Amino acid sequence: MTGEATLLFGVGATKAGTSWLHRYLAGHPECHLRSIKELHFFDTLEEGRLERARTELDEERARLAARPVPASRARAETRARRMADLADWSAALSAGTEAAYLDYLSAGRGGRRLVADITPAYALLPVGRLKRMAAMATDVRFVYLLRDPVDRLWSHVRMIARRRANPGEAIGPRAGRILARVLAGEETHIAERGDYRAVLTRLWAAVDPSRLCLSFYEELFSQASVDRICGFLGIAPQPAEISLRVHAGVPVPMSRDQRRAAVEWLAPQYDFVADRLGRVPAVWQSHRVGV
Repeated sequence: MTGEATLLFGVGATKAGTSWLHRYLAGHPECHLRSIKELHFFDTLEEGRLERARTELDEERARLAARPVPASRARAETRARRMADLADWSAALSAGTEAAYLDYLSAGRGGRRLVADITPAYALLPVGRLKRMAAMATDVRFVYLLRDPVDRLWSHVRMIARRRANPGEAIGPRAGRILARVLAGEETHIAERGDYRAVLTRLWAAVDPSRLCLSFYEELFSQASVDRICGFLGIAPQPAEISLRVHAGVPVPMSRDQRRAAVEWLAPQYDFVADRLGRVPAVWQSHRVGV
């Protein structure tokens, strides 16, 4: 990558504030983020799915192009930027190289100090791939956000339930069935995204600790926390929209039995994080003991 830009990988966790962080950094004057939040380059590369990913991307671009241009100038400009980014990313996927990937991230950067790819799926990558990512530029940083294990799981379950729901269907019962399958050892793609023990073990094996920032979702929405992340990234703190939530889930409460079962199933995650990080937010402690 040309220049001295910091390369940031936002590697998760799913439903732990990565979309909010992307939005904040995209609006930061020292950062250059493309409009596609999750590029999925390295997991796609790892699984040999580049051509399939490019096909899906081109289909998305065709659907967007078929829609009427918005009357609002701001929305029309957003659409045009999205179209351009989709076209550029399709070309990068066609090349399928790390150089093309870095060129895509940096195109249009100017003098801004940071470029970023925030893709929570990267947390599932093997150590070897993470090590290679950590060596892709002179200054590479990783950010991993942790959320209370039960809250993260339930938010993820609700998101999947909403995607699978039929039009007009209430997602509560479907979410309950998905949760039951997760706790029974099925739907492993959901459980893996909140397996802090496995993810952190891989990150600590692959990334220099000074290049890895861990932050709790429960503390993210404060200026002090945002300032700390900015300091880690080497950019000047900017005021954050603390009250804003991005992609907030459908508000479906857990039953007492569901929560009790989830806490019991996730007990090793609570214990691992508390032991290795030395502290957890108060809400983690209250959920762990069933308060």
